[in-house]
Amino acid sequence: MSYEFWIGARYAGLARSRRRGRSGDRFVSFIAASSMAGIALGVAALIIVLSVMNGFQVQVRDRMLSVLPHIELYAPGVPHQDVLDNWKEIAGRASADAAVKGAAPFVAAQGMIARGQALQGVQLRGIDPTEEDAVSGLSGQFVAGSSDQLSPGSFGIALGLQLARALRVTEGDTVMVLAPQGSISPAGFTPRMRQFTVTGVFSTGHYEYDAALAFLNVEDAARVFRDSGSSGVRLQISDMQQAPQVARRLQAELPGGFVAQDWTQNNRTWFAAVQTEKRMMFIILTLIVAVAAFNLLSSLVMAVKDKRSDIAILRSIGATPREIARIFLVQGCLIGVVGTALGVAFGCLVAFNVDVIVPFIENLFGIEFLPQQIYFISQLPSEPQMQDIVVVGVTSLVLSLLATLYPSWRASGLQPAQVLRHD
Repeated sequence: MSYEFWIGARYAGLARSRRRGRSGDRFVSFIAASSMAGIALGVAALIIVLSVMNGFQVQVRDRMLSVLPHIELYAPGVPHQDVLDNWKEIAGRASADAAVKGAAPFVAAQGMIARGQALQGVQLRGIDPTEEDAVSGLSGQFVAGSSDQLSPGSFGIALGLQLARALRVTEGDTVMVLAPQGSISPAGFTPRMRQFTVTGVFSTGHYEYDAALAFLNVEDAARVFRDSGSSGVRLQISDMQQAPQVARRLQAELPGGFVAQDWTQNNRTWFAAVQTEKRMMFIILTLIVAVAAFNLLSSLVMAVKDKRSDIAILRSIGATPREIARIFLVQGCLIGVVGTALGVAFGCLVAFNVDVIVPFIENLFGIEFLPQQIYFISQLPSEPQMQDIVVVGVTSLVLSLLATLYPSWRASGLQPAQVLRHD
């Protein structure tokens, strides 16, 4: 072990001298420990907050994909019935890609649902109940009725929980579905209308879908929305994260006129907002680590001032300015490394055990962080990602290293004659 490392570790409070420490040594060790604790707390806070944000994103994404497919193949302008008659051929060509695990037909359109004086704009999705389980988990989202009751010709409809509450309907009630297209007569424009029976109510836990989404049989949807909306094939793939790449491959392989759209494109605005929020939160919380790095800089400047006599003696017996600088570089880097390591360890410990720690605190103090009546989840989610942990750790180490440069340079520039003259 070089003497620069041993002295730097001693100044950082990580090595002990053989003689009893002076009050100055204890003070330097105290400010070094405070700098180390500041870095550890900043790193831990960053890891915990980013993990919780990742957990929220995963929760919302999974709830979205419980009713939405990974990829949609549709042909704009092609009559719905033509697409439905040939959907198995399209699904077969798509299934040639090894990533595709399931396929089902669909018809998508916008419309309105009326019940008495209540009128709601909705997204209507026509599905085949016998095939839908291959591409989504819709059948498991029903709180009343089931998707199996959406048989062709029955003109049944399944409503989201919030939509059903807004219309004040339950299973067995009837609603009027209005298509955007209609006919023009001497009396004016008459929209196309059809009465549907509510056969089920589903709840995804995602307010946007529960309040503005309804499912009906794909054949019934094709009859009602003959001239509007789109139709095609919904696909499930083995890895949802590969959906953009798979969609591009299918787009190139399918016949002209077909468009492949993945789930990230369908929810682009939401995911862009989440990513922006995550970046801003990272920048804001990085300021905590930056403040700790400034604290480290201040502590090193104080250490240099307190150790002026030691520096002068070392210079007098032959130590070079570069060796003096290395002493304080070692001190600052050790504080940064140990603080970062403690922060990463504590942050990961909390992030991986949020599901245990949060209920314990709630029971201990009798509080509830996420009331189920307000939020769509009742437990604080956490999804630690190695990429975030590495970025936080590297950022902390870089800031700590930068904070050591100026004090080390100042220490290397001290002249022993001037220091000893005043001491």
